[in-house]
Amino acid sequence: QVQLVESGGGLVQPGGSLRLSCAASGIIFRFYDMGWYYQTPGKQRELVAAITRDGATNYAASVKGRFTISRDNAKNMVYLQMNSLKPEDTAVYFCNAVFASQNFWGRGTQVTVSS
Repeated sequence: QVQLVESGGGLVQPGGSLRLSCAASGIIFRFYDMGWYYQTPGKQRELVAAITRDGATNYAASVKGRFTISRDNAKNMVYLQMNSLKPEDTAVYFCNAVFASQNFWGRGTQVTVSS
């Protein structure tokens, strides 16, 4: 059974930092391209950051220079370090794993940026 479990969300003040983690199980993690997406009420899920199985990264323009995605294939983990957080970063953040026709999602973790 494939599971992607996000953690690390919460409430943070503007300018603060959070580190999201995603623990993957049930897949051969090193084969998968991994990503973080965010979603706000009434809107579609959007890509925040992605990292390929080879370690190449891609970021949404709105987070470039503030967020960093990384992975640890030995631990089956992917991370999203979020710095200089802004109120507009408030959303539910989802972990995503893709390989060939397989596409898996976690349940999400809430990030709220507010003073």
